[in-house]
Amino acid sequence: MAMIRVKLPQHLRTLAGIEGSEVEVAVEGAVSAATVLDALEAEYPMLKGTIRDHGSKQRRAYIRYFACQEDISHDAPEEALPAAVAKGREPFMVVGAISGG
Repeated sequence: MAMIRVKLPQHLRTLAGIEGSEVEVAVEGAVSAATVLDALEAEYPMLKGTIRDHGSKQRRAYIRYFACQEDISHDAPEEALPAAVAKGREPFMVVGAISGG
């Protein structure tokens, strides 16, 4: 079982009642964006549907995922996250994107 650090935007931390800038979630098996978000939603059910669509599990518009300072938002959700994230040295980041010009 891997303990994964997850950083969330302030509005999601407020919704989930999370103090501090990050949480740790336990992931069994392969560590991917999908399994991290499954664990996050299991521990904080009030976040279901805020990061990913309820039915399709697709990333919501204006939400981005980062691992090791790289945008992995368009990678396959089942793709393994970098070893530094899987070992807890680096956080998996969920970021609210801004649009406009």
